[in-house]
Amino acid sequence: MFSALKAGYGGASYLEWPEALVRRTPAALEQARRERASAIDLVAFAQFLLFHQGERLKSHARARGVRMIGDLPFFVSPDSSDVWAHPEFFLLDAQRRPRVVAGVPPDYFSARGQRWGNPLYDWKALAADGYRWCIDRMSALLAHVSAIRLDHFRAFAAAWHVPASAPTAESGRWVPGPGADFFKAVEKRLGGVPFIAEDLGTITPDVVALRDAFELPGSRVLQFAFDGKADNPHLPENYVPNTVVYTGTHDNPTTRGWYGGLPAPERRTVWRYLKRAPGTAEEVAPALLRLAWSSSAALAIAPLQDVLNLGDEARMNEPGSAEGNWRWRCTEAMLEAPSFQSLRDLTGASARGDAPMEAAS
Repeated sequence: MFSALKAGYGGASYLEWPEALVRRTPAALEQARRERASAIDLVAFAQFLLFHQGERLKSHARARGVRMIGDLPFFVSPDSSDVWAHPEFFLLDAQRRPRVVAGVPPDYFSARGQRWGNPLYDWKALAADGYRWCIDRMSALLAHVSAIRLDHFRAFAAAWHVPASAPTAESGRWVPGPGADFFKAVEKRLGGVPFIAEDLGTITPDVVALRDAFELPGSRVLQFAFDGKADNPHLPENYVPNTVVYTGTHDNPTTRGWYGGLPAPERRTVWRYLKRAPGTAEEVAPALLRLAWSSSAALAIAPLQDVLNLGDEARMNEPGSAEGNWRWRCTEAMLEAPSFQSLRDLTGASARGDAPMEAAS
């Protein structure tokens, strides 16, 4: 219904719809169901096809020894069916606009922080309902994947609350999240779920304690490893086995592009760590793949762009930028690249080929 109404009102935010629909009065909803029945049915049919194909894809993959990881975004859009249908679960004002919005303080990606603009959860209201809305999101995703990467895991411990009127994220503050109570409720309802904690960014001891209390694998990114400090958690010798290592994530440049932007001293640090003579930008992605695959991390992941050894033209996402992202596409011709034989050989040599997904849970 949300999608059909949004299309009917020219894509306008739901807050610009008639007040009775914004407030979801029963009479207005019933009238909308009657008047927009065909449009609602069309959306429902498209969703039915998508869900059916998703289930087939999961079965097809599993039959061939492939298991898929799904990403669960922590926040939702302020203009979403979630906020429209359940305003009681979000920190909104009397006009149903966010009182505070999500973001992160200044970090590696942005000197002024990132103001994402998503509404923040009312965890007291969610807890009173047994976190049912949150757990239903997980159940829906698990219909299509075998494991879930918990995006922005640190917000389960504490999230950065930014005043809605603030132009940047610098004036925010940390506010506690649901913590262990949430994961106990998930375990009670779903049992053991193979989660991966995306514990990147500003990580405080409470985040580490929450992750370790439930034995969740953390995330390490090799592009963050070469600051010259021996205690850098992204260096492979500092991993525990219950870890997922990436050469880079969707938020990073491709490894080739990342290396091209490094100052000369940091480039030397990379090659010194790899115990080899300085190489070229073309050589660094294969070198980091070998480093990730040879590490003690239970699971090693490389973006397709790094497997194909692509440069800046293939970057997926620029954190803090809402426009121009997620436009890179893999062509069919790229899938014929010899890089895949190299990856097969590396996987075999690293004894990773038969590792079960449960090793990372």
